[in-house]
Order: sequence, then structure tokens, then C-alpha cells
Amino acid sequence: MTTVVRPIHFVRRGRRTKAVSAPDVAPKALPNRVPRVARLMALAIHFDGMLRKGVVADQSELAHICEVTQPRITQIMNLLHLAPDIQEELLFMPATVDGRDLIHEHMLRSITRVSGWNTQRHQWRKMQTVITRQRESLASSSPRDESLCACRGSLQTSPAADSVAG
Repeated sequence: MTTVVRPIHFVRRGRRTKAVSAPDVAPKALPNRVPRVARLMALAIHFDGMLRKGVVADQSELAHICEVTQPRITQIMNLLHLAPDIQEELLFMPATVDGRDLIHEHMLRSITRVSGWNTQRHQWRKMQTVITRQRESLASSSPRDESLCACRGSLQTSPAADSVAG
């Protein structure tokens, strides 16, 4: 019997963990990487073009080609419901130098559900303010692993509720 000894490491993607053979040289973190939400916004625009040109019949076929679920394609395509200026800001977000991205697609879902662009812009500014405050507080305090997704709860209020409360 032959025994092969090879170091492995585990890669975690969402809820799944996968054992992968360890490379001979550990990969270095990419400096100045494009934020994931910017890549997803670009994908949504590209997918929309494919649908309009008839390259793919529908989102179901697109999901099959991309090897993702239909709900995931819907989540990506919902980014097209954002106001054009918000889409532009997402596309031209500054590169992430280190650590996690500040804005995630999941954080934008509540904004994509709103039909009015002015309301979307209000919620977008509110999200940016919360993220800026959290980033400043994290920079001034001791380094901790804090989630920046806490701002989602503050986005659930409507502008009408804000004007009544304020």
C-alpha cells in the first residue's frame, strides 16, 4: 500500500468548507483588489446585455451557464434596480487595500427593493454615513473583528418614518 502525505488547507466559502491541497508557496493577498460589489454590478450590467441581445433566453439559463442558483442570479440582477448614480458609485468604488470590503451586496438588498430613486439615494447616503462612522471608530479603537453589516438595521426605516421621528 502506498501512502501519500500532502499538506492541505481548508477554504471556506459561505457555509461550505472545502479541503484543498496546499500549494507549495502560500498565495499572497492581492493588494488593491476591486471590491466584490463592484464586480457584481459589472456582472449585472453584462448579464443584462446578454439577455437583451438574446445570447441567453432567460435568467434560468444564465444561472445554469454560470453554475449558480437562480435566486443568486436574481440577487445580482436586482442591482440594476438601483438609481444610475448609485450604480456608477458602485462601479467606481476605490480598491480594497486590505481586510474586508466595506459594502457588500447583501447590504444593498433593502435599497434595491425601494422603487423610488430619491428614496434609494437617501438610504444610500445613510448607509455610507454609518459605514464611515464605523470605519472611523474601528480605526480609533483597538483592532477588533467587527462586522460592518450592523448598518442594515438602520436602513429598514423609511424616510417618512425619519421625518415623523425627527
